[in-house]
Amino acid sequence: MASEIRDENLWESGARKIAWVKRNMPLLNGIEKEFSEEKPFAGMRVALSVHLEAKTAYLCKVLAAGGAEMYVTGSNPLSTQDDVAAALVHDGLNVFAWHAATDEEYHRHISRVIEAAPNIIIDDGGDLVHLIHDERPDLIPNVIGGCEETTTGIIRLKAMDKAGALKFPMVLVNDADCKHLFDNRYGTGQSVWDGINRTTNLIVAGKNVVVAGYGWCGKGVAMRAKGLGADVIVTEVDPIKAMEAVMDGFKVMPMREAAKIGDFFVTVTGCADVIGEEAFLNMKDGAICCNAGHFDVEVNMAKLREIAQESYLARNNIMGYKLANGNTVFVIAEGRLVNLAAGDGHPAEIMDMSFAIQALSAHYIAVNKGKLGTSEGNMTLNVPAEVDKKVALRKLAAWGIEIDKLTPEQEKYLGSWEV
Repeated sequence: MASEIRDENLWESGARKIAWVKRNMPLLNGIEKEFSEEKPFAGMRVALSVHLEAKTAYLCKVLAAGGAEMYVTGSNPLSTQDDVAAALVHDGLNVFAWHAATDEEYHRHISRVIEAAPNIIIDDGGDLVHLIHDERPDLIPNVIGGCEETTTGIIRLKAMDKAGALKFPMVLVNDADCKHLFDNRYGTGQSVWDGINRTTNLIVAGKNVVVAGYGWCGKGVAMRAKGLGADVIVTEVDPIKAMEAVMDGFKVMPMREAAKIGDFFVTVTGCADVIGEEAFLNMKDGAICCNAGHFDVEVNMAKLREIAQESYLARNNIMGYKLANGNTVFVIAEGRLVNLAAGDGHPAEIMDMSFAIQALSAHYIAVNKGKLGTSEGNMTLNVPAEVDKKVALRKLAAWGIEIDKLTPEQEKYLGSWEV
């Protein structure tokens, strides 16, 4: 066993966190039992780069129960919880991660994970996939496939696939209905405001909240802001999504206009420079910015640091930037993923569905070794519909909910063109 973590003595605190989420993740409980009996990953090395907190740790233990030799790192320098990393090492997993890693340390930790020559990759944002392709192409023949957790990573994978650069199949976990319809909307919606509220200790009711991007994550953030009593403004580049926001009851305007009236700003786009110099200079004194996208490029921190005349720690995990116009703009968690860099991430019950999709997609890769993604430009794969349906039915069962089933006559009717 190998590891590079802050302090192995923190393991008891991490173990308590993992035990708590396990109580509230019934889908993974069931999958863990099945994997323990079946051992679908026996003899396989699995490399995982996902935000390293308790729910992710339980996913790692479920895969390990299935016979996988786990090599684990984080997917964001500020989202790793050191006690959780220690708990995994205590349980015999290989972990390379710590909180507040520098860029050099973060790269080293990811590199240590892929040095294991993994057979399956579980990625969140695409860092493992890119590192293997860019720096260790000699390891590509070992990889039978992988799974990608988030929208940003899927954008990168599809671009690679289109260019013929992706050399092994990747299952697009985020595109599964049981992932993005719940994780992105309800999970992001709640966890973003958990992070903002615990970090700022300010009221949301009566404030103007600007949500940049109205995909599933943006819908969740806007919905929860409305529930907290805020007036919500949406900025968009997609006319269809902008219409959705209008019909959902929100104001829609360009960022340059929204910047003048916003109190809180949340970016959820997957794009760079969403809040840039023009917006910063238009913001009123005391405006608070944060990012809920995977990479720290949506709020342009480099430009803000450049134009600020002064910066200071205003409160734990909040930096203030005083501009030439006399106004101060505040940024939570250095513009990194606010729900994890300033909170505990999505609720356990939500991640139960997302990680059930991850675990079953990894199982799908393992049992279909050599049969998936056999040609260039065909390496990005949807989660099989039966996996999505299985997770939905198991979740309903965990809630004690029963639904109707089609009768044979109804199935015949729906499958016929004759009335």
